[in-house]
Amino acid sequence: MRKELLPGEQVIVVTRPQPRTLVGPALLFILVCALTAFACAWIVKGGPAKLVPLATPAWTPWLVGASLALAAWVLVAYCLPKVVTWHASRYTLTSRRLIARYGMLRRRDQQVPLAAVRNVFVEQTLLQRSLRSGNISLDTGYPSRTVIPDVPEVMTFRNFILDAIDDIPEDELIEADDTMHGTGDWPGNMREGGRDER
Repeated sequence: MRKELLPGEQVIVVTRPQPRTLVGPALLFILVCALTAFACAWIVKGGPAKLVPLATPAWTPWLVGASLALAAWVLVAYCLPKVVTWHASRYTLTSRRLIARYGMLRRRDQQVPLAAVRNVFVEQTLLQRSLRSGNISLDTGYPSRTVIPDVPEVMTFRNFILDAIDDIPEDELIEADDTMHGTGDWPGNMREGGRDER
């Protein structure tokens, strides 16, 4: 992150989304491991031969292997992607920007300059309130808001954003206000409808 900072920019806080999304994969991981251990022990003790007379002891390695392969498939196909997605998501608040990064193989970045932020909203469900997390919406004057989902310690994070906005020099806020609301000139040859083709 240090290489990507602008001159004079400082990192205030770096965090990841609330880890509540990992509860399902963690429970499934425990359940699959327990069921696989039970199934392997049942197969080794000759359980299949009691149900199906054709299942001789020669089938035991194949059945144990199939049980292990099925368990590995569930863990790799469901649990691992959830953990990797959570681990690869990161929210970075600097003295100038809020950066949200998602994904490891397919990366998606969201950057919001703090000088352009007009309002900061916090939205919480009942579960998020109990975990002190929530969604932060940043109003920058555009029709759609930028939403940062599942921020842990959301009220503290919001206060960090507001403090960082208060510390931005006044001239940068005026420049951002002119660009956002059209009171200043559009950069280059741009007009409200797009490029000026004249």
